[in-house]
Amino acid sequence: MDESATSEAFEAQRGRLTGLAARVLGSRTDAEDAVQEAWLRLSRQDPDSIDNLSGWLSTVVGRVCLDMLRSRRAKGETPWEEPGREWLVSDDVDDPEDRAELSDTIGVALLMVLESLTPDERLAFILHDTFAVPFDEIARILGKSPDAARMLGSRARRKVRGAEPPSDRRRQREVVDAFLAAAREGDFDALLRVLDPDVVWRVHTPRGVTVRLGADELARHAALGRRTKTVARRVDVDGMPGVMAWREDGTPLAVMACVVVDDRIVQVDSLLRPERQATIAVAPPAVTSEPADPSTW
Repeated sequence: MDESATSEAFEAQRGRLTGLAARVLGSRTDAEDAVQEAWLRLSRQDPDSIDNLSGWLSTVVGRVCLDMLRSRRAKGETPWEEPGREWLVSDDVDDPEDRAELSDTIGVALLMVLESLTPDERLAFILHDTFAVPFDEIARILGKSPDAARMLGSRARRKVRGAEPPSDRRRQREVVDAFLAAAREGDFDALLRVLDPDVVWRVHTPRGVTVRLGADELARHAALGRRTKTVARRVDVDGMPGVMAWREDGTPLAVMACVVVDDRIVQVDSLLRPERQATIAVAPPAVTSEPADPSTW
């Protein structure tokens, strides 16, 4: 196959590869970079040494995406930002109309839970469940055994299913209530009991988004809220259970959305200065104590 034929064959695959990378990375720009890197590697490869170009390119793009995901995680960079997202904060009650509208907001929860997956889990889940790539091929991309790849996919699938419209909304509320109660008491151990050890904590500020990993740091910050004079209560945030905090004068301070899977919080999105980016349809409760301050979260 000469250079012209190789280029033509690659271009025929570009759309599929970009779609695959975009689903894995959550960014069209990053996906195009990954596909371009695959082209550069192909241009340095002897085409006659490739038996299955489609499979070879899928493997290369998968490995490039995996490297990008691992780099993001190591640097604490924000992997995706939903364009134009406006946070909707409302009372967390069982209202039939609210439940019907849940399907319009659940996409946000699914995007959030993808970010709670490890790079290996995310790649295994998307390649297998979205693109029907066999686990044998996924294992080669990950450098693991087929059984290990299958286990990663299964673990990711359980987390993603936890972000679907919940059959036990009451239990998810209980988990968030337990988190809020532990934060009010400054109970570090109780906080750890409701946080997944690998919880992903994304903090949205006017300067951008930072990503932190692990239960210890989030629990430590939440426990500090015991010393503050703010009021907080459970709310609904974009169809997910969350917490909102106000200053004593009723000024909105912070809001957080929680993804709860298997009775643990696996991801937290915290928004500071929520009046700038959120539609707030709840009123602050009366200040009767010194509950947790999510601005420290």
